Amino acid sequence: MPVYQYVCRQCSHPFEELVFTSDAPPACPACKAGDAEKQLSVITVGRSHAAAPVCATTGERCGSCGDASARPPCGLN
Repeated sequence: MPVYQYVCRQCSHPFEELVFTSDAPPACPACKAGDAEKQLSVITVGRSHAAAPVCATTGERCGSCGDASARPPCGLN
């Protein structure tokens, strides 16, 4: 069963629900209204954050500080 993202049309509460594609939209967990709109899901493709180098200056993932003098140099300019 896939997980779908919804937004309630009555109270604007976003939520996720495990449903079959043939099922009716689920009821909102916040207000119990049966008027939910399925949202488009955004996926991320690429390498994981764990594989990214870490900045020796800030300790953050490289590309977060913009410091060209950091080792390794920051890629955010």
